[in-house]
Amino acid sequence: MSRIKITVCGRVQGVGFRYHTRKKAQELQLTGYVTNKPDHTVEIVADGPDERLAALVAWARVGPERANVKRVDIEDCLPVNRFDEFVIEY
Repeated sequence: MSRIKITVCGRVQGVGFRYHTRKKAQELQLTGYVTNKPDHTVEIVADGPDERLAALVAWARVGPERANVKRVDIEDCLPVNRFDEFVIEY
């Protein structure tokens, strides 16, 4: 079990990015959260097996139909707490 933080840059707010991220993460059986940041990026923190996390990263590089992803930054994180599900944080 690993944890990553994905920061997605571009036109990623106001296009349903959080909703679609949660849907994809739930399909991949990942836990964690997705949130909009004040700098107009989207932050995704996800826990799960490496191959499923890689699938989420690959999806985030494209995003939903109306998004225009310019850059995706990925950081490995220590899982200091446990998530029970994948949620949208407001």
